[in-house]
Amino acid sequence: MMRDQSCLSARRPVVLTIAGHDPSGGAGVTADAETLRALGCHCCQVVTALTEQDTHNVFAIWPQPAQTLLRQAARIVADMPPAVIKIGLIGSEELVYALAAWLRQPDLAHIPVVLDPVLAAGGGGRLGPGGLGALIVSELLPRCHVVTPNVPEAQRLSGLDDPVAAVSALLACGAGAVLLTGTHAASHDVINTLDTRDGLHASWRWPRLSGEYHGSGCTLASALAALLAQGLPLAEAAARAQRFTWNSLLHARHAGGGQLLPDRLR
Repeated sequence: MMRDQSCLSARRPVVLTIAGHDPSGGAGVTADAETLRALGCHCCQVVTALTEQDTHNVFAIWPQPAQTLLRQAARIVADMPPAVIKIGLIGSEELVYALAAWLRQPDLAHIPVVLDPVLAAGGGGRLGPGGLGALIVSELLPRCHVVTPNVPEAQRLSGLDDPVAAVSALLACGAGAVLLTGTHAASHDVINTLDTRDGLHASWRWPRLSGEYHGSGCTLASALAALLAQGLPLAEAAARAQRFTWNSLLHARHAGGGQLLPDRLR
């Protein structure tokens, strides 16, 4: 039986998010799913770790077995080939090795990977062992189309204090592009930059918002993944992803006693 062509044309791009589960609903796969849906994509989710957290901080993390994660990811990719893969919280060295080996498979080589290198929670809680950052750099960065660190994450990943040098180091380690967010800087406005291995440089200024937010990095990375999945060039996708994220933070709300939760579904 022939399939309805109107249904085929209306199909949303699929984005596979591989990230942690946040029971507060502010970050992790929930943030990814809200963002991707708001931007016209279908979100498939593979959970890397369960967490004990709220809007204040992360208190415990329980990474999933690598074989469990890989079986889920392989099943989804075989049935619903993603346009983009977005990776967030990983949580263990075992999972970094497993994901890196899986992504090196020839049948996945054409799929762009957006990596949000989550190393610590907004409340300061560490999200994995101390050597996780170096392992992400050596194993995952060469497979990433774009990495979206904030300044402290870029510093920790590169081992360099200067943000410009840190970005250059991440590009030299194999990342295709680095979208660096400047929310932690002391500047009046937030200045974000995009640099690529082929020499593209772009920067944006955003009015600094006064709140503390839970899930802002997840929102930006998954928004970028959604827009790349729809075929936008990287610089345009980065600009629109920032605008979506800024608006989500502008309308953020208190659901608990800690950080504000972005409103991604306005």
